[in-house]
Amino acid sequence: MSLGVVRARLGLARLGPILLFARLATAACTPIEHDHAAWTMILGRFVRDGQVAYGRLAREGAPMLAAYLGSLSSACADDYARRSRAEQLAFWINAYNAFTVKLVLDHYPLASIRKIGWLPGAAFRERFIPMPGLKGGSVSLDDIENGTLRADFREPRIHFALVCASRSCPMLRGEAYRAADLDRQLDDQAHAFLADPTKNRFDPTTNTLYLSSIFRWFRTDFEAAAGSLPAYVGRYLNDHRATAPGVRIEFLDYDWSLNDQAPPGEAR
Repeated sequence: MSLGVVRARLGLARLGPILLFARLATAACTPIEHDHAAWTMILGRFVRDGQVAYGRLAREGAPMLAAYLGSLSSACADDYARRSRAEQLAFWINAYNAFTVKLVLDHYPLASIRKIGWLPGAAFRERFIPMPGLKGGSVSLDDIENGTLRADFREPRIHFALVCASRSCPMLRGEAYRAADLDRQLDDQAHAFLADPTKNRFDPTTNTLYLSSIFRWFRTDFEAAAGSLPAYVGRYLNDHRATAPGVRIEFLDYDWSLNDQAPPGEAR
């Protein structure tokens, strides 16, 4: 046997595990669900009025959640590229919300998602979300929100759909986001968020519109879509006095306490 043949066979032997891993990774790819039915089932069982029964979900729904998260993580670039913009957008919104729930469960019980990690906001920077087929590794919640959703889609209504596990966040919807209904769902979330007086309200006596800090943090997104912040929120407010000329805008403090159905200090 020639030296060249020996070297070739040794090279193939070394490549064997790598090639096998590649084949397994390809075989493990899961087509993206168009309706995210598993996530809808979880939300229907463990979410009420936007609040999550984290303790009960940990006891009764952990395998269901793990299976759904696994299906998200096994999505592949080729299948993703064939999907419509609405399917891709729904995928990432659902992924953000579902993995946020997982992160909370990993540290539950806790008073706030901001208690995770040493520094404020560390939870959102932690790369705990495996996305090998789509991102080549693990990503963070910030990566999904800023690096993918805001960068690739430029859809301001995501800010009414992404739920950071806190009481000042938009309410966690009791169903998954689906491409076929996505535009209606996002509009519904926008109307509901701006109609919630704990998050946004207009005081006619002082001619002041009090808005969620979300509108301060992501102001450029809303202004890019409508020219100004009042013009954007005016699309979803019923009281047109709130966006009339001369109205003063102030931003409310953000309540980072956990969106838990259990009272503080009690896991349920």
